[in-house]
Amino acid sequence: MLQLILRRFTKVLLWFAGGSVLLVLLFRVVPPPGTALMVERKIESWFDGEPIDVQRTWKPWDEISDDLKVAVIAGEDQKFPEHWGFDIGAIQAAFAHNERGGSIRGASTLSQQVSKNLFLWSGRSWLRKGLEAWFTGLIEVLWPKQRILEVYLNSVEWDEGVFGAEAAARHHFGVGARSISRQQASLLAAVLPNPRVWSASHPTSYVARRAGWIRQQMSQLGGDSYLLGLNDSRRAPWSQ
Repeated sequence: MLQLILRRFTKVLLWFAGGSVLLVLLFRVVPPPGTALMVERKIESWFDGEPIDVQRTWKPWDEISDDLKVAVIAGEDQKFPEHWGFDIGAIQAAFAHNERGGSIRGASTLSQQVSKNLFLWSGRSWLRKGLEAWFTGLIEVLWPKQRILEVYLNSVEWDEGVFGAEAAARHHFGVGARSISRQQASLLAAVLPNPRVWSASHPTSYVARRAGWIRQQMSQLGGDSYLLGLNDSRRAPWSQ
């Protein structure tokens, strides 16, 4: 009986591994039609008795403001071009901070956020963390950095029911994703840690200060030129 259970469990794992690899490969070239987070938000709104209309329009890389691309890297994950999905230093710092108590600090990279939003559910269980690590590894191995950032910008949440750069730009500023200015980009990046509470179009003093800091970081990173070598910026893990 035990051997039968183990064989079936192994078969399920192999099917899951193969299916997830094929799905990640598919989304390397095909825009994801939606994300698990969008479904989760929609279901939550039904239970709350206030159904929302999910806003999201996919835009390819060339139709998204370069300022927004640099701003989200500056604000969320400055080691994004260099790492293979996990910022070990940030994870260690967050772990030490959380052990001391107080507010919980995260250390998710853009790649981890893509894997969580696209394929998984919210929460802090070990199961979800394990699946997040699996999908993050697949994304980093099978997608170029530009594709990871493109999917992130088309999937991230920017207000209640507002997903992706195009919907966020029109919702907050009345422009398309291509036309987002440097200041607007910094405000959108500034609210990403808490987009359902903070507003890019009606920033608090804290959000405005954070946006100012992000603009400084954008300049230090080199502005738009920072994106030129995005796909060739990583070294192999064994060479580090």
